[in-house]
Amino acid sequence: MAHGELGTALIYSGRADQGLVALQTNIRLDPRDPLLAWRLNWMAVGHYFCRDYGAAIETATRAIRSYPELPMPYRWLAAALGQTGRSEEARKALKQAVAIGPASFEMFVHRRVPWHRAEDHAHMLEGLRNAGWQG
Repeated sequence: MAHGELGTALIYSGRADQGLVALQTNIRLDPRDPLLAWRLNWMAVGHYFCRDYGAAIETATRAIRSYPELPMPYRWLAAALGQTGRSEEARKALKQAVAIGPASFEMFVHRRVPWHRAEDHAHMLEGLRNAGWQG
């Protein structure tokens, strides 16, 4: 669990590459972690912040497949797909992100939460705009 928390802190503090290593360790050591849905989401975030959009897409898709009710991976999937020019898929993921978690989308997109660095939030918004978001 400590590896998971460390990984998340590193991702949101601008050290996503190191955060991904810690999260991978967490998942390897505890594959039944009750926070696995969140760990996968944070891994998608870490890959996105590292600009490894393919890995972000793969990880977000894995999270969605296992936890379809969790809205956050749809947002990161939409942003990563937007960055890769996969417009139709990006629009579909964006629509799902808003439909499944409108309050979450409002909180994380329309306003920057304190643990997102300004440049990371701007990077996410860029991907979402590429996905068709008009905000």
